Amino acid sequence: DLDDRASPELARIRHEIARLRSSITRSLENLMRRSEEAVQDDLVTIRNDRFVIPVKADHRGHIKGVAHGFSSSGATAFVEPLETIDANNELQSLRETEEREIYRILFALTEELRLQLAGIEKAADAIAKLDFINSKAVFHQNFNCVIPEVSMAGQSFVRDSSVSSNPFKRTTSQTEVSSTRVLEFLEARHPLLEENLRASGGAVVPVSFSLDDKHDSMIISGANAGGKTVVLKTAGLLSLMALSGLPVPARRAQVPFFASVLADIGDHQSLAANLSTFTSHVANISRMIELCQSPALVLLDEVGTGTDPEEGSALGVAVVDHFRKACGAYVMATTHYSGLKVYAANEEEVLNASVEFDEKTLRPTYRLLVGVAGSSSGLEIARRFGISDEIIGAASANVNDSSLQAAEYLRRIKNESEQAATLRQALEEERAAVAEKFASLEKEAVKKERQRQTSFQAALEKIVHDFEGRSRELLATVQDRSERLKLERETQRRVAELKREAQRAASTSRGRGPSATSTSTSSRPVRVVREGQVVTGSQATVASLKVSGQDLPEPEDAHYVAAPGRDIAVGDRVRLSSFGSVGIVDSVKGAEAEVRVKSLRFREKLENLELVEETTPLKREGSRFSKLRPTSNAALQFSLSDDIPRSELNVIGQRADEAVDAVDKFLDASSLGGLSQLRIVHGHGTGALRRAIAELLKDHPHVARFAAAPQDQGGSGATIVELKQ
Repeated sequence: DLDDRASPELARIRHEIARLRSSITRSLENLMRRSEEAVQDDLVTIRNDRFVIPVKADHRGHIKGVAHGFSSSGATAFVEPLETIDANNELQSLRETEEREIYRILFALTEELRLQLAGIEKAADAIAKLDFINSKAVFHQNFNCVIPEVSMAGQSFVRDSSVSSNPFKRTTSQTEVSSTRVLEFLEARHPLLEENLRASGGAVVPVSFSLDDKHDSMIISGANAGGKTVVLKTAGLLSLMALSGLPVPARRAQVPFFASVLADIGDHQSLAANLSTFTSHVANISRMIELCQSPALVLLDEVGTGTDPEEGSALGVAVVDHFRKACGAYVMATTHYSGLKVYAANEEEVLNASVEFDEKTLRPTYRLLVGVAGSSSGLEIARRFGISDEIIGAASANVNDSSLQAAEYLRRIKNESEQAATLRQALEEERAAVAEKFASLEKEAVKKERQRQTSFQAALEKIVHDFEGRSRELLATVQDRSERLKLERETQRRVAELKREAQRAASTSRGRGPSATSTSTSSRPVRVVREGQVVTGSQATVASLKVSGQDLPEPEDAHYVAAPGRDIAVGDRVRLSSFGSVGIVDSVKGAEAEVRVKSLRFREKLENLELVEETTPLKREGSRFSKLRPTSNAALQFSLSDDIPRSELNVIGQRADEAVDAVDKFLDASSLGGLSQLRIVHGHGTGALRRAIAELLKDHPHVARFAAAPQDQGGSGATIVELKQ
């Protein structure tokens, strides 16, 4: 009904109607009180839209008026008294006036809506789309769905992503191209079955399978009431949902763009239509053959059933083969016939599958096992449903040997498949554990290398800082102003050069981390030539400059520069470019030479050797500090470190972990000190220290190579280490 406020006239009319109804009711109530002996009940009622009172049939003459009917028993007459006839007539007139006013209002509203019809239709269409999207989102959330991928070989498709993993998040559509057709469902669930089980507190068992161009069909066998038909219905329903733009209840879903989805599921026998079980199936299949358009999904439940098993099996094989080859369809069929199971086993493109049956509890588990044919387990199910053991025993005796052997064979395959699955899962878990352990060890190695680099960088910074401090102390002793200014500029240049070399050495140290290749020619140190002295980057960083009242002493190690180009011969001094050490050529054979570096011998290609010659030691007169005169007779030593690095470390008596840490620090200090050859004394003992130290040296970033010491230097009880230069 329209609201009274729809128009002032409608409000006035309804107010008048209410007033008149109240007046008529009061008049009739007064009349009934005056004529109590003639009134059946003290109740005003309505007959034919007019107000009346119930009067006893044998007292009709006591109240003058118009009778509008009688009760079902005839004992009561419904009389409209004469004194209210005019009021009832007026009430009827007001009701007609009300109807005309309502019609007028509705007509006016309709005219206004008609003028806005185009906008209203668009709004209605938008609301319908929003309602559809909202319904998909609610369904997506309630059934834990995914957005399916729709594939078509060689053609593009549009996937509607309006409902994503977050159904309320705005997304856009995506266009993709798939090279093959794939029908795949991972952990798919039939939504109606899931809803019913959820209401009763149960949980649906998901199914997973995949069909593609290499395996286009699946024959599903197994126990009765084991879930074979549910698999077909799930595949068909979810495929249609995907093609309709709906999310599907599964963990992953991919569906080809089917031109037709055809199904023959259930028993359609009918007395009225003169159809038996077999004829109803045949009629459906015949119609499906007519309608099939490639690509298609064909679902056949109990194909070939309802007739002689041998003929039914042969017919089932022929039907499945026709849909596969003539129609290019993906076929899923359930069966109890061995002929179809054998067909699936012999055809490479056809998969066998079964629904699992627990032989201990004699109950189905509803799991789909792809790759294994199943037994019908008819006798076990009959026993579970109350058939006596006597009858079951008699039936077992009548089963032929070949059937029993086939059932046993299927049972064995199933057990082996379960064992393989268990083993695969155990291997996956073990592999995951190994990967986790490896990641932990790698993280620890990276942490240790970072700590090493931090210590190395700190030492380099300390060297630069000490150099600057010693320079300031030395310059403070120079009294000649011009000479001091000149030396200040020289010192600043040397400090800048030293900082650059320190940064270069730090970069080289970082580049020789766990992942760096120690023998890579690209990571060889750069030689620095300064005042006739050839040193490597690390040696330049820690080089000492000594100034005294006497001539500069000859360094302990001779210095070398590149010699004029000529062929290398026995007795020449050469530099090994692989790690910068200088040695003497003992022999030359073809493109290789044997070089002796102190107590070690190396075989190296000639192309990796550099011919060098020994230079004359730098004298005090040739030094840039030759004019420097200290104020006292005592010698002044100007170096970056007061400590001379040791070239030998003794770890005898230490535990393996303590020795490894000590050697690690010893190598860092020796590299900073510019040493090239070290000796580590570990003793003979059980060999544990030697093996632990060798394991450290093998991958250490400062070590070029190492070997057991010569017999005169300790033999296998010590190790000689050559550091990278």
